[in-house]
Amino acid sequence: MSGVPFLLPVDWWALGAVIALSGGAMALLLLEFLPHGPESNRAALVSLVTLLAAGASVFVVRDSRRALFDGMFVHDGITVFFTFLFCAIGILSVLLSWDYVKRTRINRTEYYALLLSSTLGMVIMAGSNDLITVFLGLELMSLALYVLVGFRRSHLESNEASLKYFLLGAFASGFLLYGIALLYGATGTTNLQKMTAVMSDSPMLGNPLFVVGALLLVVGLGFKVSAVPFHMWTPDAYEGAPTSVTAFMSAGAKAAGFAALVRVGLSTLGAVRTDWVPVLSAIAILTMTVGNVTALLQNNVKRMLAYSSIAHAGYVLVAIVAGGRDGASAALFYLAVYSLMNLGAFGILTLLGRGTEERVLVSDLAGLGFRHPGLGIAMTVFMLALGGIPPTAGFMAKVYVFGVALKAGLVPLVIIGVLNSVVSVFYYLRITVAMYMEEPQAEPTHVSWAVPGALAVLAAVALTLWWGVQAHALLDQAQRSVLGGM
Repeated sequence: MSGVPFLLPVDWWALGAVIALSGGAMALLLLEFLPHGPESNRAALVSLVTLLAAGASVFVVRDSRRALFDGMFVHDGITVFFTFLFCAIGILSVLLSWDYVKRTRINRTEYYALLLSSTLGMVIMAGSNDLITVFLGLELMSLALYVLVGFRRSHLESNEASLKYFLLGAFASGFLLYGIALLYGATGTTNLQKMTAVMSDSPMLGNPLFVVGALLLVVGLGFKVSAVPFHMWTPDAYEGAPTSVTAFMSAGAKAAGFAALVRVGLSTLGAVRTDWVPVLSAIAILTMTVGNVTALLQNNVKRMLAYSSIAHAGYVLVAIVAGGRDGASAALFYLAVYSLMNLGAFGILTLLGRGTEERVLVSDLAGLGFRHPGLGIAMTVFMLALGGIPPTAGFMAKVYVFGVALKAGLVPLVIIGVLNSVVSVFYYLRITVAMYMEEPQAEPTHVSWAVPGALAVLAAVALTLWWGVQAHALLDQAQRSVLGGM
C-alpha cells in the first residue's frame, strides 16, 4: 500500500491528455453562457491552451508505460506518438479555423468544443488496448465529425454530406460492433493482449466466429481510413464540409483509424499474419488504384484531395501488410508526414475566397502563383510532397513504406504502389500548372489573408521540407514509439 501514492500521480499524468481535452470541451460549453460577439476569439484561444496542455501532460511522462482501467487503456510509446500527432493536428486546425469560421459565419463555441471532443476520441483510439475502448473512441470521434461536416446549416451540400457520412458511418459502426461481439464469442475476451494469448494457445482460423469477426473488424476500421470498397463517403463528405473541417478530418480521422489498425496488427492479427496478408494486400491495391485513377477525373480540388487521401490510405496499408516493427514504424512516419501535407493543402484553400464563398475548383487557382507567390510556392511544395517527389517528406515516407514492403517480400505490392505514385503526379502537377501556366477565366480568386492561418501553412511547409532532408529524426522517434508499444 505504501507504493500507491507514488503510482497515482503517474497514472493521472498518463491520463493527462484525456483529462485536458475533456475539461477543455466542457469549459467551452460552459463559456457559451457568457456573452460574446461574432468576431470573438475566445473559443479558439481556449482550444489552443487545451491542446497545448494535453501535449505537455503527455510529454511529462513520455517515457513511462502504464496500463489503466484493468488494461483497457495503455500509455506507451504508440499512445504518446499519436497523442502528439493529434494535438498538433488540432492546433493547426484551430489556427486554420481562426479566421475562416468568422468569414463564413460559423464562429460558434460548439465548433471548437466538437473539435476537441473529436480529438479526444482519437486519443482514446490510439491508447486502446481493448476492442470496447476502440469502439468508444471511434464513436466519440465520429459523432463529433458528423456534426462538424454539416456545420454550415444554411448550405444544402453541407447538410447532404453530413447525412451521407452519418448513415454510412452508422452502418460501419454496426459492422465493427458485430465483429467485436463475434471475436468475443470466439476468444472469450475483448482485450487485445488476452486475445493474442488465446490465439497462440489454440488455432482460430478454423473457427467461423473468429474469421467473420475479424473480417467485420476490418470493414469497420476500413471505413474510417477510407479504404476501398468502404470509401464512398469520402469525396462527398470532404466536398460538403467546411474546408477547415475537411482539413482536420482528412488528417485526424485517418490517423486515428490507422492507430487502431496498428494496435490490432501488432497484437491480435500479428499471430495469424500470413493468413490475413492476402486480404489486406488486395484492399491496399484496390485503394491505391481506385483513389489515384478517380482523382485524375476531378476538377474540384477538395474532391481531388479526397480521392488522393484514399490513395494514401492504400500506401499506409502497404506498411500494415508488411507488418512487424518496421512496418508499424513506417506507417507512423507516413501518417505524421501525410497529416502535415494534407493540412497544408487544405489550409491554403481556407484562405481563398471572399465572405462565405469558397474557391475550390482547379480553375480558381489559375494565376495564383504569380499574384500571390508565397501561396503558390507553399501549394507547390504540398503537391510535390503528396506526389512523393524529393526533397520533400512525402518522398521519404514512400521510400520507407516501400522499403519495408520489399524486406517483407511484397514485391508485386511495391511495383503496383510505385506505378500508382507515378499516376498521382499527373493530377498533383495539374494544380501547379494552373497556378503558373494558366490565366483566370473570370475575376481572379481573392485571398482572405489571416495571420493564424498563414502561420499554420508556414509551419506545415517548413516541417514538410525539414523532414524531407532530416527524415531520420522522425523515423527514429517512430521506431522508439513502436518498440515502447510492443
